[in-house]
Amino acid sequence: MATAPEVAAARERMEKSVQALRQELGGVRAGRASPALLERIRVEQYGTMMPIHQLANVTADGRTLIVQVWDKAAVGTIEKALLKSDLGMTPQTDGNTIRLTVPQLTAERRNDLVRQVRKLAEEQRVVVRNVRRDAREQVDRAAKAGQRSSDEAKRDQDDLQRATDGAMAEIARLLADKEREITEV
Repeated sequence: MATAPEVAAARERMEKSVQALRQELGGVRAGRASPALLERIRVEQYGTMMPIHQLANVTADGRTLIVQVWDKAAVGTIEKALLKSDLGMTPQTDGNTIRLTVPQLTAERRNDLVRQVRKLAEEQRVVVRNVRRDAREQVDRAAKAGQRSSDEAKRDQDDLQRATDGAMAEIARLLADKEREITEV
């Protein structure tokens, strides 16, 4: 039996919400080097603002991020963008290579980061619940308009709840993984 278009659209929006959380959590510094830390950094080069990964190769080596710049002319602007960012790391330049050492996190900073990731997760939970509410209203309207039988509407409501439960479980898993990563010493 085919899934109602409202439920399919809601499921897709929920998956996008989970994906957005995954991406945001990747950008939260947890005491170890990850190229995802630099994804949000934009550099003014060639007259436009460009993501850093379009100007350099970013790799992680232990607690160090290595930015291998392809164009020597861009080294200075990338270094300035890294200094202006809120990463809390000072770049060290050596020719075409910029190194960023990720400092150890203090207990206070770890607690702040845990609060921050919990807030990010709660924001996405709210998005998922809002998607569910909107889709339920659409299903109910279709049932009242006679476009669906009450059995079909009930099945769609159940499908919608299963999709919501799945998204909520994935958000909880992502949050637990990130909290464990942050609190790890």
